[in-house]
Amino acid sequence: MIHAKKFLSLLAALVALSPVANAHRTATPPDKIRLPEGFAIELLYSVPRDDQGSWVAMCQDDKGRLIVSDQYGGIYRFPIPAPGQSVDPASIEAITYSADESSVRKGEKKPEAKPVNPELLKLPNIGHAQGLCYAFDSLYVVVNSKSSATGSGVFRLLDTDGDDQFDEIVTIKMLTATGGEHGPHAIVPAPDGKHLYVVMGNQTQLPDDYTHSRVPEVWGEDQLLPSLQHFMVGAEAPLGHVAQIDPEGKKWEIVATGFRNQYDLAINREGELFTYDADMEWDLNTPWYRPTRINHIIDGAEFGWRTGSGKMMEYCSDTFGAVVDIGPGSPTGVAFGYGAKFPAKYQNALFVCDWSYGKLFAVHLDENGSTYSGSFEEFAGAQPFPLTDLLVNPHDGAMYITVGGRRVQSGLYRVTYTGDESTAPVEASGSENEAREKRHALETFLQAGAAEASSGEIDTIWTALGSSDRGIRHAARVALEKQPVANWSDRLSKEENPVIATAAMIALARVDGKQSGSEILEKAMSFDYASLKNRQERLDVLRSITLALTRGGMPSEALKGELITWLDPVYPARTPEENRDLSAIAAYLEAPFAVEKGMALLMGASGQEEQIGYALNLRHLKQGWTPELREQYFKWFVLAGSYRGGARLANYLADIKKHAIAAIPEGEMTPALTELIETAPKSNDPQFTLEPRNFVKMWTMEDLTPLLGAGLEGNRDFKNGRQMFGAGTCYVCHRFNDEGGAVGPDLTSVGGKFSPHDLLEAIVDPGKEISDQYGGSIFKMKDGTEVVGRIMNMKGDNYWVNTDMMTPSTITQVNADKLESVEPSPISMMPAGLIATMNEDDILDLLAYLISGGNPDHELFDK
Repeated sequence: MIHAKKFLSLLAALVALSPVANAHRTATPPDKIRLPEGFAIELLYSVPRDDQGSWVAMCQDDKGRLIVSDQYGGIYRFPIPAPGQSVDPASIEAITYSADESSVRKGEKKPEAKPVNPELLKLPNIGHAQGLCYAFDSLYVVVNSKSSATGSGVFRLLDTDGDDQFDEIVTIKMLTATGGEHGPHAIVPAPDGKHLYVVMGNQTQLPDDYTHSRVPEVWGEDQLLPSLQHFMVGAEAPLGHVAQIDPEGKKWEIVATGFRNQYDLAINREGELFTYDADMEWDLNTPWYRPTRINHIIDGAEFGWRTGSGKMMEYCSDTFGAVVDIGPGSPTGVAFGYGAKFPAKYQNALFVCDWSYGKLFAVHLDENGSTYSGSFEEFAGAQPFPLTDLLVNPHDGAMYITVGGRRVQSGLYRVTYTGDESTAPVEASGSENEAREKRHALETFLQAGAAEASSGEIDTIWTALGSSDRGIRHAARVALEKQPVANWSDRLSKEENPVIATAAMIALARVDGKQSGSEILEKAMSFDYASLKNRQERLDVLRSITLALTRGGMPSEALKGELITWLDPVYPARTPEENRDLSAIAAYLEAPFAVEKGMALLMGASGQEEQIGYALNLRHLKQGWTPELREQYFKWFVLAGSYRGGARLANYLADIKKHAIAAIPEGEMTPALTELIETAPKSNDPQFTLEPRNFVKMWTMEDLTPLLGAGLEGNRDFKNGRQMFGAGTCYVCHRFNDEGGAVGPDLTSVGGKFSPHDLLEAIVDPGKEISDQYGGSIFKMKDGTEVVGRIMNMKGDNYWVNTDMMTPSTITQVNADKLESVEPSPISMMPAGLIATMNEDDILDLLAYLISGGNPDHELFDK
């Protein structure tokens, strides 16, 4: 083993910008940042961008100093200033080393020599870091940049002679990252004191030499029909993972996969891992859009990210889902409030940073069996406020926050509590969680070196498949997938419990679909679908059929005919989620009823997401069309031209239309159909039905208040309420039961938060009370002009401002150098008059639908 000694030093960086240069290069002033009552925030340092870049990661070393990294440059450390003081620029040291030798010590083998660019000798030769962690008497650095001196990977800086200066660098693991900001990110110490966790986005390949995977290595895309792709085209699972490593990097264990671009993770007192995963903003208002979300990372979990339209839905039981959806944004740093001198509520909170919208959320987690549920609130926010990382300093109980990234103005803040509530440390409850212990026991079968389960242990695993606890059920299924198929597959034929059977069918399809596909399909058809009262049971039957087909291929003609016969009375089903899956299965099998039933659902769907899902599944079908149905289908594309969404919505719709045109047999392309196909889409306000809606009235609360009470007493129409949610264009901005946009608040639980009167008032008069979380800002320019909207993205001195919530891709660029001020807007970004085409019954049905949380069995509805 070659030890190529590097003489690393700490180079003092005395930085002071001239008053003229610094006039507009300051981080957002503290008085512009919203905080809960009793909290205060100080701006400790505005980073001189030309010298120290834009900071994106932070940690503390063993002496309590902060270590920070520039996204495209070096790493710096400095002492935390005393209360009331700012960072002394003279105290900031740049971590660098002399590059007189070109090799870097590696644990097992020497990497290929790379030519040294003389210009790099002027810069710190370890940098471009998006993860920092001081542990095991060393600094771990996660580099995310192919253009850096080291390349992407995990590195360890050592101080071998105890002089407080790093003098050796060890390559823990080189990583292959195919793109920019979705590469390797954070590194965090494990609570056992023996390991670390490393976080990698979906453009980071699993290392070829990983030592073990707790996730069953049966990766698959599982698409019945080809997915639509406009980003990371051709990317396939497994991507986006969390790994556990030892201090030397000799072991690299895959803990969980299927993330999009989680940047950081945090560990609670019980040793459970959490992260904040990214959405794909281009997918807004498509059926496959997934908001940013909090994930509870359990061993062996698959979180379902796939490129384009192929993402696994929340209800798929072979993914683990989310604790709570947050909304659109760009997740960065996360940390628990442990050690903060804050009120108890915030000590226990999980704090998560949203870079693009400038919001720090406090997520309040509640134990929910072996896993968690949660709620969240905006804790801090401003425009701009591009949060990148945060930590709690255990020595002073304050929270430290960095802003920066993409070369925007960077800064360091300190948050303290000055209110009257008690800040006494909150101790762990110490109470046992039986459900969590059961999940952990099942997860022992996923660990490296785990012995093959005995017959009795398989009994335990099998029984746990029927648990009502999603965490236990997930752990049992992946534990089963880790066992030899021959040891458990014969149990399926005799299993009558649909919860156990469907979980076992999903497991069997994943590990042995080619051999067992027919058996799974026959078992699925043995269930009386209509008698399954639980929606998740029905969805799991459909998921097992889907996986049997994606893993096992098209069944024999005889079995295919049986399956089509079984599907006919089942399809359509009661819920949109079931119908989405059923329409895909029917299209894949080319069932004779696929077109007719799919078109009926398309024409009756209440919003664009549901409609797009059916249109997507119909696009490749060549048989079953009548001239009338085909005309309706292509009229829908004209209607869909007004639909609003993310930047790639138009591309997705164009792809669906292109595939649909290609499926038309040559003899059926009539002149009338050609003319319809060539009809330009309309670019007006979105309308979700081919039948136009007429103006009824500009309703006021004076008109509608007398209708409340008796009007909401068990006689409402669920289906019409859902239709009105679409007619009012609510889906364009709002999430409801995992459907719709996400630029406005999620409305799924509003029935438990607002009275009918208050809810109705928010619809009729959206400007009466504007939430800080969703309000707009007025960007006043030096030339006297104004831009009103919300920052959605930024780079350098430019802000991308969305000026129309109804059209998330409507962007105006604002240059910070030309900006005079940013002030809160007193006008709601939600327009008035959205219920002007509804009559009294329509409005009451909509109100009942919102109050019910989308539950058709709610007492408000006529049975």
